[in-house]
Amino acid sequence: MARQESREGPVLSSWDKVLNYLRIALAEEKVERFHLLFLDRKNRLIADEEQQRGTVDHTPVYPREVVKRALELGASAIILVHNHPSGDPTPSKADIAITREIAEAAAKLGIEVHDHIIIGRKGHNSLKSLGLF
Repeated sequence: MARQESREGPVLSSWDKVLNYLRIALAEEKVERFHLLFLDRKNRLIADEEQQRGTVDHTPVYPREVVKRALELGASAIILVHNHPSGDPTPSKADIAITREIAEAAAKLGIEVHDHIIIGRKGHNSLKSLGLF
């Protein structure tokens, strides 16, 4: 139901619903999963795709593949999302670095990275809200 509701309206105007959907989808996962929410110009969800699945504490992410898929879908913006199976949503140095790399690569092609959200059983963190990119 949360997935359907997020598809019906502008994603960014219902941030609580997006966070609820992400918690349901990722908070209890035993391995890291990296998802991308692709948005159109009106911030409507085009697609929610799992880009990578990793181990208990790492998943590889490739900026080239993120931007390539956004271009294929005609996305104007992206929200990066991944979980921390440890339960602690505190961003790592690697999380911050990859977010900056993806945002820089995407910006060159007119695609905005709205945020990178980390989901854990103990809550969530927004790298944008933390001022980390």
